[in-house]
Amino acid sequence: MKGPLASLKVVEFAGLGPGPLAGQLLADLGAQVISVDRAERPADPTDVNRRGKLSVVLDLKSPEGLADAKALVSASDVLIEGFRPGVMERLGLGPENCPESLIYARMTGWGQSGPWAQTAGHDINYLSLTGALHAMGEPGRPPVPPLNLVADYGGGTMFLVFGMLAAVIERGVSGKGQVVDAAMVDGVPAMMGLVHGLLAAGKWSEDRGANLLDGGAPFYRCYACSDGRYVAVGALEPQFYALLLSGLGLPADLVETQNDPRTWPERTGQFAEIFARRTRDAWAEVFDGTDACVTPVLSFSEAAQHKHMRQRQSMVDVAGVQQSNKAPRFGRTKPDAPQSPRAQGADTLAVLAALGRGSPAKT
Repeated sequence: MKGPLASLKVVEFAGLGPGPLAGQLLADLGAQVISVDRAERPADPTDVNRRGKLSVVLDLKSPEGLADAKALVSASDVLIEGFRPGVMERLGLGPENCPESLIYARMTGWGQSGPWAQTAGHDINYLSLTGALHAMGEPGRPPVPPLNLVADYGGGTMFLVFGMLAAVIERGVSGKGQVVDAAMVDGVPAMMGLVHGLLAAGKWSEDRGANLLDGGAPFYRCYACSDGRYVAVGALEPQFYALLLSGLGLPADLVETQNDPRTWPERTGQFAEIFARRTRDAWAEVFDGTDACVTPVLSFSEAAQHKHMRQRQSMVDVAGVQQSNKAPRFGRTKPDAPQSPRAQGADTLAVLAALGRGSPAKT
């Protein structure tokens, strides 16, 4: 494997959601990531989060399987696990059973402590406790979940990766590993500094759909077009707003009241009526190449075909599965192209042989 993380060795105890994505992102950048799985399964090209990883199947409840797992952990720089607090300890694989130099990255929704630490939940539940979900959606209607992108992957995966790489850097100074407790209920608020600041300054209302960035402003929202598809408008700055007004055929002096919330309902209605006159792609052509910050809202199947995404190869086809290319991009230590995932258990014998272990104990 090539990439800036080619020297990093990671063992990932297979789970769901943010942990597997964290492992994928590390593998994308060249890290050796070995997934510890419970059972053998054929390769599945649609399981994108497994790309770039090796896989071993171990029975962690058997003495032999546990010994194999401990040998694998001892040969690793980082361990990733996403079970409820205490599960790894009961298996005999908790931090106290691991080398002092190991970075032990724990991914949960609620965190390793707190009254709900042992409670089940999903992205929408963790998001609901942070205040962020309350702000999403239309006024007078239930909040709308933003897929599972914000808590699982924004407040979860990205802070898990951030934490473990920070711990890798610190280990270069101290020589010691540490536990990284990445909780989605911590990560999401950490991304909300702008909103917290606006709240403290009295510039953000807790009423949904009444603010600058939640669809309340006519220049930062989506509009329906004549074909039932949509455009996204993000003309926040006055110079960009002026270009939006020009493209819509509206008077230039409306820029003077851009940030007056009293004008927003009327302007939203005015913009909506104009955008409804043409198709999405017709409006995209009107604003193409301008700084008006108007873009087409594309479906998943359309995204890879857009000229900008296509030129940058932001999306790639791997074994017939459309998926993201590796990100971010590096000028010198460029990673290999994405590959289709391997079968679960495909590397058990080779990995254990490299560790000096015998035949694996399987379920």
